[in-house]
Amino acid sequence: QVQLVESGGGLVQPGGSLRLSCAASASIFSFNAMGWYRQTPGKQRESVATISRDGSIHYADSVKGRFTISRDNAKNSVYLQMNSLKPEDTAVYYCNVISNSWRPYWGQGTQVTVSS
Repeated sequence: QVQLVESGGGLVQPGGSLRLSCAASASIFSFNAMGWYRQTPGKQRESVATISRDGSIHYADSVKGRFTISRDNAKNSVYLQMNSLKPEDTAVYYCNVISNSWRPYWGQGTQVTVSS
């Protein structure tokens, strides 16, 4: 069982930045993938950014050039640096990991609100 704890969400003005953090209760070194997803009311959860065990990274087109995903194996953590935030980035952001046995785990979610 892997527990994920997210932090870093909040209210920010358009054009501002936030950094989300996700700490795992187990070593992430052998995880197959880690990533961030987001969801707004009435919509499906969508992938924002993922990073695989081999280091390959994928971003949603809507965040390319603005968001950066990274991982720190020593701290069992994954991060999402979000710059040039837009109101349409407002959502609940969820951390996700795919364990070495291909089991998915989700964090509890953190609210990001972009508004003036």
